Amino acid sequence: MRRIIPAALLGVLSAAGGVAVGELLAAATRPPAGPLVAVGGAIIDATPTPVKEFAVRQLGTYDKPVLLGSIALVLALFAAGLGVLTVRRRGAGVAGAVLLGVAGAAAAVSRPSAGWFDAVPSLVAAAVAGGVLIAATTRSVQVAQEGKPFLVRVDRRAFLKTAAVIAGGTVAAGGAAGIVQRARGGALTESRAAIRLPAPADPAAPRPTGVGAGFMTRNADFYRVDTALTVPRIDPASWRLRLHGMVGRELSLSFTDLLDRPLIERDITLNCVSNEVGGPYIGTARWLGVPLAPLLREAGLDPTADQLVARSAEGMTIGTPVATLLDGRDAMLCVGMNGEPLPLDHGFPVRMLTPGLYGYAGSCKWLTELELTTFADFDAYWVRRGWAAQAPVKTASRIERPLPFAQLKPGPATVAGVAWAQGRGIKAVEVRVDDGPWRPAELLPVPSADTWVQWRLTWTPEPGPHTLAVRATDQTGARQTEARATPFPSGATGWHTITVTAS
Repeated sequence: MRRIIPAALLGVLSAAGGVAVGELLAAATRPPAGPLVAVGGAIIDATPTPVKEFAVRQLGTYDKPVLLGSIALVLALFAAGLGVLTVRRRGAGVAGAVLLGVAGAAAAVSRPSAGWFDAVPSLVAAAVAGGVLIAATTRSVQVAQEGKPFLVRVDRRAFLKTAAVIAGGTVAAGGAAGIVQRARGGALTESRAAIRLPAPADPAAPRPTGVGAGFMTRNADFYRVDTALTVPRIDPASWRLRLHGMVGRELSLSFTDLLDRPLIERDITLNCVSNEVGGPYIGTARWLGVPLAPLLREAGLDPTADQLVARSAEGMTIGTPVATLLDGRDAMLCVGMNGEPLPLDHGFPVRMLTPGLYGYAGSCKWLTELELTTFADFDAYWVRRGWAAQAPVKTASRIERPLPFAQLKPGPATVAGVAWAQGRGIKAVEVRVDDGPWRPAELLPVPSADTWVQWRLTWTPEPGPHTLAVRATDQTGARQTEARATPFPSGATGWHTITVTAS
């Protein structure tokens, strides 16, 4: 116990206690202002695009927990070092706490949707951590010999008692924060469950006979890619949408106002621009919502406005070409997904959806504001980071059966998957085995050109390893390119290929 471990442990415990108090304050007021979440959001904003793409590619939906865990680890290491320094110089504890508090507060107020109060939880957390650290080290740990700051004398009884008190307080504050968050979430879940969506004035077309199993993606299985470290909790009773900018008259709509308007229902495939060739970030759902084009015309949009900027409750901005909203496609403000109100993770209570565009350019979640402007006057979040302003979905296809590296049994095998070119539709899908000729696959029926197409091919393999490749041709006659390209800046390209072995 004469080493630096006790001082380092007190540093970590003090920091944990401060963060727990800060998170409790944020949970009771504004959850996105929590110290860890605020710093994490600032890191996401500052992270170069290639690093973000690597994280999405390697970690998938675990990228956010890994980021928060990494922040906590770095904070713990810093706090441990600060604990050791504080034993030698009490001023180090004050300086370190001030540094952490200012960094957290700056990160919080830098967020797009932040107000001045967002700085308070980080400042309170730092004050608590610094005060506790100084008091704890003064009470139980002292320098044992002048000139040797890493040799300490520990009052074991005082140390154990102090550490237990800090740990207990941290658990209590953290538990209280969790209770508050669950209570807020429970109230919102009840509000969502109480919503009764009206029947659509314009229902979706019946799904044709022969649509295969798995055509629709369950809400629980639908991909989620966004920058929100905490899912925005929006009460539909107080939610309002502001439509303004280059319009003849500004509109303000409540959730009830939207439900009172004629709703449309459509089966639409949505995919993320971060999807690699053959990747999982795509799904098809039955969406219910308010057509966007009539709403824009009702506001009297300026004919020179060429961009609609959607803003979310967390400050995200999504820029959509106005032309794509007025060309007849079923762009909408969605209130329902697969027969129920939008899930919290997918934009409750309202999200925007634009068929034929990647999500980052047409599908803003947790929507609160629409502004008519121009591309010359404003760059949305992802465009500022180098992504293309115009983002039509590229023709693509994916092999889903067999799985990569599968061991095939003797006899006929089914090769199957999906292909998509939303807005254009798929004309043909072809499969190639090794270096052989391209074989046409059977296309299963689809309800519209806005969904993916399921395809299948029966193939009897020879024993040994084989490489399977797929390519699609859209209804315009454009064939999917073989050239490989990464998702940045406008979507991945290339043929999806897998290797299997036949017995």
